[in-house]
Amino acid sequence: MPRAIVTGGAGFLGSHLCDLLRSRGWEAVAVDNLLTGRRANVAHLADDDGFALLEHDVVTGIPVDGAVDAVLHLASPASPTEYLAHPIATLEVGSAATKHALELARANDARFLLASTSEIYGDPLVHPQPESYFGNVNSVGPRSVYDEAKRYAEAITMAYHR
Repeated sequence: MPRAIVTGGAGFLGSHLCDLLRSRGWEAVAVDNLLTGRRANVAHLADDDGFALLEHDVVTGIPVDGAVDAVLHLASPASPTEYLAHPIATLEVGSAATKHALELARANDARFLLASTSEIYGDPLVHPQPESYFGNVNSVGPRSVYDEAKRYAEAITMAYHR
């Protein structure tokens, strides 16, 4: 059975992704420090032998053993209330945790998926934003911790890809 590591797997999107993976026959390992994720989001999978919840902060690494076929990096406080309450953790998950996730994928020759956001464009002057639009970014404003964490995560992901 293929195996996926889902960072932020106890979050809203991560938990639904774990559900989808299990429905398609994948083993799913949710790695989440539960800062903004909730154990209740994956409680229905607790007795599923193909699912595991590893309560761990991915900023310090991703301690999983065995083969990995996909690393799906969704970890991050996502709502303004949450990332403004945890600005350093938000920046660290976009930087250090993204590097750990990329390293895990590279070590296992696994597929890698990064969840990003339209917030990387800042306060856009163009709607909707095409991929060629570079944005209107305030790198020091109150929302910048989330925006810049996601921008950095995209940059390091592309550096690994190249």
